[in-house]
Amino acid sequence: MSIERARSLRQRMPPSEAALWNALRALKPTGLHFRRQVPLGRYYADFACHHPRLVIEVDGWTHDDPAYDAERDRFMQGEGYRVLRVSSVDVLQNLDGVIRAVLTLCGIDI
Repeated sequence: MSIERARSLRQRMPPSEAALWNALRALKPTGLHFRRQVPLGRYYADFACHHPRLVIEVDGWTHDDPAYDAERDRFMQGEGYRVLRVSSVDVLQNLDGVIRAVLTLCGIDI
């Protein structure tokens, strides 16, 4: 896992990840601090909040191997993280719904 690789991933975020990142950053007043392209083991989580240990994965065209995604999810769950998978279409067409799901998983009343 390299810092250079994480930086590269952050610089080349697809539009759906960029939109979600902007929305997640706006959640700071709720006490949630998300990071993007977070190294976890041999994987990079699209977004992670270390408290309350939530990983958000945005599934787009690069997520075409369900077995690999399941392996990643198992690893991250084994590290104590809950994994929320959302499609890039959901992020772009229903960002408010995605944010409501994040807040619900984090135990924050909306």
